[in-house]
Amino acid sequence: MKKYFLLTPGPTPVPPEVLLEEAKPILHHRTTEFGKIFIEVIEDMKYVFQTKNDVLMVTGSGTAAMESAVVNLLSEGDEVIVVSTGNFGDRWEKICQAYKVKVHKISVEWGYAANPKDVENLLSSNKNIKAVFATHTETSTGVVNDIETIGKIVNKTNAVLVVDTISGLAGQKFLTDEWFVDVAVTGSQKGLMCAPGLSFVSVSEKAWKLVETSQLPKFYFDWKKMKKSIESKETPFTPAVSLVVAIHKSLEIIKQKTLQKIWADTEKLAIACREAVKSMGLKIFSDEPVTCNILTPILMPEGIDGQKVVKTMREDFGISIAGGQDKLKGKIVRIAHMGYIDKFDLVVAISGLEIVMNKLGYKIELGSGTKVLEQKLF
Repeated sequence: MKKYFLLTPGPTPVPPEVLLEEAKPILHHRTTEFGKIFIEVIEDMKYVFQTKNDVLMVTGSGTAAMESAVVNLLSEGDEVIVVSTGNFGDRWEKICQAYKVKVHKISVEWGYAANPKDVENLLSSNKNIKAVFATHTETSTGVVNDIETIGKIVNKTNAVLVVDTISGLAGQKFLTDEWFVDVAVTGSQKGLMCAPGLSFVSVSEKAWKLVETSQLPKFYFDWKKMKKSIESKETPFTPAVSLVVAIHKSLEIIKQKTLQKIWADTEKLAIACREAVKSMGLKIFSDEPVTCNILTPILMPEGIDGQKVVKTMREDFGISIAGGQDKLKGKIVRIAHMGYIDKFDLVVAISGLEIVMNKLGYKIELGSGTKVLEQKLF
């Protein structure tokens, strides 16, 4: 039997005690017992988001939460800014276009972070902007954007700031209220250490005012229904009961460890992984001052196909890392270090990468990367 190691930026490994929660008998979702768990999850998510705003739960992946933000805030023909630093920034644009929302796009070269000044200039020249959509940690390129500065800029206008922190939350520092983020969306399968299938949205008072004027079609994603149902400790429709019970446990683990400790530990893993990669003669793909802490994007040398690296590591050694997306397919590989991924998982990943790169023709002194990694971590 092959042993598997999961170091992808979602799904990420799930702690055994969280997995065991999913094995418990199913609760009916219209019971006091489930209602108590559901409300505790909502309150615990306020801690993770670092917010006093309303938090809503969507049964669906992170993209469902993203779409819910668009349909609840906007009307057809509304004008928005999309700040894109990669594939998931582009997703905001695609969702807006699907609902005939006019997008003013700030496209940043992949591997670099957005310049908040560009957002400020575009807001200054267009007073019709209703919302600014941005990404916290751009999983496809490995950069973290300066949401704090962007938040201060947007807060001075009538527009709302909507941020995808699906991969970043509970791994990279994110302060919803302090950074003036009006809507933040996240998913269960990354830093929250749970299986895919749940997503969460935090909504500010400023954003709720925009909800009142939204005319885009919505039924399942209706935030008003979600907010009203919380008053009865229920969800408007059947939720993913087992996932709610499971994430209740993972949030307990996060609170016990504290976000500050998680942020520090994740950063330590990130620094060690980057140093190990560089010691192997490989390059970090993203602009290093803004490389995020949740994953390391590694540029493949000339003649090495990143897709083959990913496939070989998985099929020969049971080590799952991620390849490049869209224009970066075959050009980079990505090793995650968020959530339940720990020091020894990274030792396995770097060791496997050394072996596979040699196997594919890129000569690396075996042990060179793991030596640096261990010196940084232990």
